[in-house]
Amino acid sequence: VQLQASGGGLAQPGGSLRLSCAASGSISIKNMAWYRQAPGEQRELVALINNGGRTHYADAVKGRFTISRDDVENTVYLQMNSLKPGDTAVYYCYAETVYGRGYWGKGTQVTVSS
Repeated sequence: VQLQASGGGLAQPGGSLRLSCAASGSISIKNMAWYRQAPGEQRELVALINNGGRTHYADAVKGRFTISRDDVENTVYLQMNSLKPGDTAVYYCYAETVYGRGYWGKGTQVTVSS
């Protein structure tokens, strides 16, 4: 399984970005998630969505970020609105199969700065 993330870049405070992550291969994915890691910080969960559509968000992004998934395309999205400088980090997508095996995508840089 390979995860290909895209959509990172530079945004101004208050702006928006949309991240996408496509999983290749014929697999049944249970959970899909986005994590982020800022310089000098530990990797942290940003948002998760399971195969029933149930979502979970970190408190820091609630009300600003929205995670969604397309099970036909095996793709997870992260719509990020009202971005803050504190959202600056490398964002990683993660997929866990129904068999409990997890896969990481390569990170995509998100920078929020004026």
